[in-house]
Amino acid sequence: MSEQLVAGLGDRLRDLRRDRALSLDALAAASGVSRSMISDVERGARVPTVLVLARLATALGTTVSRLLGEDQPARTILIPHAGQHAIDHPGGWQRRILSPALPGVEFEFIRTTVAAGVTIGAFAAHAGGSREYVAVESGELTVTLDGTAHRLGTGDALYYAADCVHAFANPGPAECVYYTAMHVVGAPHHPLPQSLPEERT
Repeated sequence: MSEQLVAGLGDRLRDLRRDRALSLDALAAASGVSRSMISDVERGARVPTVLVLARLATALGTTVSRLLGEDQPARTILIPHAGQHAIDHPGGWQRRILSPALPGVEFEFIRTTVAAGVTIGAFAAHAGGSREYVAVESGELTVTLDGTAHRLGTGDALYYAADCVHAFANPGPAECVYYTAMHVVGAPHHPLPQSLPEERT
């Protein structure tokens, strides 16, 4: 993750946590991210991976784009390619955020590129009423929802209620590019049953 993305992340994470009256321990229980990791991120001592950011955002009832950037209240917002938040994961995939953080709007539009044979892993369930839409631009994608796998090819699209654990993988021999549009409603009402392993930074 670039220094540009890291700048201000710790302060925004701390502010959102306090706005929701959550202690470090409470956020750790809700997100599955360790207390020490959260504390390190808030202090700017560690750089979180995409999955860590996503779990924290879900537990806070918000989006990764809001954790990474300030609200932009303008009616029209141009986001040049060079100005988009692109997060490279060491596992072989990239998440590029195409939407701005708008005041009072928990929506995110994402372009994800996944190398052949790479498993992204699982994202926590969002609160009830949250929705996600996935469209595959090229390649193959397996989306697993609460243990049920859905195989998508080039041009295929999928909608699902996002109050379920959702995992992504590219089972094909070529790179996969897909888009996700997500609308988050509030914070989930249940903690994750497992802790998240300390990932590489």
